[in-house]
Amino acid sequence: MADIQVHDKKFKTYLSASQIAEQVKRVAEEINRDYQGKTPLFIAILNGCFMFASDLFKELTIETEVCFVKLASYQGIKSTGKVVTSIGMDVSIKGRDVIIIEDIVDTGKTLYEFLPQLVDQNPASLKIATLLYKPEALVHPIDLHYVGFEVPNKFLLGYGLDYDGIARNLNQIYQLID
Repeated sequence: MADIQVHDKKFKTYLSASQIAEQVKRVAEEINRDYQGKTPLFIAILNGCFMFASDLFKELTIETEVCFVKLASYQGIKSTGKVVTSIGMDVSIKGRDVIIIEDIVDTGKTLYEFLPQLVDQNPASLKIATLLYKPEALVHPIDLHYVGFEVPNKFLLGYGLDYDGIARNLNQIYQLID
């Protein structure tokens, strides 16, 4: 597992493809169990979660629906502190069981600003599934229901996560070398 360079930064392997696959499968099994006999609506938050969402759906055995929203708060390797919505939802969630799919929860700002918009639409239930969670970075308390990995407060990329638009396609997750 070699180090890689993206733009001006060096990264080392942090999570292998097999470690990721194992946790995605575990999260899917929990969701399959919790939503047996139901048809939840998944709201996948782009761009970062596309790989997690795709692999998660391959492991789900329950009936599901999915829609995508695009929310962003990062530029380079730092959060801008502003959440921008560039693609919105096109489906009603009133009375639906809803599961938000996130690639990573760090400060919690994106979800903190997005969740009230969903709650106002009166879903039957609202849960969050994230591949990665940085508890040390959390500023806005968020209830997470399905978590793949708790990770340190370091910049990560790969498997949907990027550095200025590059490296989302990597099948492993890499950590910035300080």
